[in-house]
Amino acid sequence: MSPRTRFWLALPSALCLIVGSATAQSRIDCSALNSRILKRAVRYCVFIPSGYDAGVTQKPPRRYPVLYLLHGLGDNEQTLFNSGGWTLLDGLRSQHKMGDFLIAAPEGRRSFYINSADGSERYSDFFLQEFLPRIENKYRVHGGRAGRAITGISMGGYGAFRLAFAHPELFSAVSAQSAALITETPQQLNAASNTGLPLLAVLTPVFGKPVAERHWNDNNPFLLAKRNALGVRKLTIYFNCGQEDNYGFEKGAVALDHELSDEHIKHEYHPYPGDHSITYFLSHFSEVMEFHSKAFGLLAQP
Repeated sequence: MSPRTRFWLALPSALCLIVGSATAQSRIDCSALNSRILKRAVRYCVFIPSGYDAGVTQKPPRRYPVLYLLHGLGDNEQTLFNSGGWTLLDGLRSQHKMGDFLIAAPEGRRSFYINSADGSERYSDFFLQEFLPRIENKYRVHGGRAGRAITGISMGGYGAFRLAFAHPELFSAVSAQSAALITETPQQLNAASNTGLPLLAVLTPVFGKPVAERHWNDNNPFLLAKRNALGVRKLTIYFNCGQEDNYGFEKGAVALDHELSDEHIKHEYHPYPGDHSITYFLSHFSEVMEFHSKAFGLLAQP
C-alpha cells in the first residue's frame, strides 16, 4: 500500500459533509447509481455550492455548470472531499476566486475510465450513457457542452483527456494534474513483460495481456488529439505535472505539450517542482478550480 493510499484511508469517511460559514453553506451529496452497463452499483459524490438550494426559488430556477472529477488509482469518489479539498473550495469561493458550479466525482476503481480490451468493463459507456444523464437529470445544471467540463488526477487525468479528446463535442474544457500519460508503445510495454514492470500489472486488466495495440491506440490521448484536432481546438485545456513525478509522468506531460503545439491546439501546460503526492495535488488544486471558473465564464479573464 502506497503512502498516498494510507493517507486517504486515514481520513474520515463521510456520506454527507456540511461546510461553510454562518451566512453560506456548501454540501456534499453522496449516492450510488445501479448501472445496467457495469452490472453493479457505482458510488458517486457531488459538491453542491452554497446558494444552490435557494436558487430553486428563482424564476426561472438557477442552473449551474458541472465539472466532472475523475480520481486517481487507489482513490475513490470521496477522496477529494475527504482530503481537505472541500475546505479549499469554500475558501476559494469566499475569496471570489471561484464561481458557483457543481463537481461530480464517480467511483472509477482501476478502470482508467475506458472500456476494457476484453469488453468485461465498459466504463466509458457507463460514464457517457448513464452517469452524465443521471447527474444532469438529478441536479439543476445547464446541460450541453458550454456548461460541462472534465478534470482528473493521475489515472483520472488520463481519463479526462481521453474522454474530452474522444468527445470534444461534449465538453467545453478539460484539465489534469499529473495525468498518467504513458509514452511507451504497446510493443515496448509487451517487450518489458518479462522484466516484471510494475506498470504492466495495472495496465493489462484494462488494455489486455499482451497489451492490445489497436485498443491502446483507440484510447491514446496523443493520437486522439491528432485525430480529432478540429474538435479539440475548441476545448479550453490546462494541465500541470510535478517534475519529480514518482512514475515519470512528466515525460508524458511534455509529450502532450508538444503534440498539442504541433496540432496548433491552444493550451496551458505548467511544469512545477514536486512529486506524485497529495501535497503536490493540493498545492495546485486552487489553480485548477480557478481555471475552470474562468473557462465557464464565471470569473473575468485576466
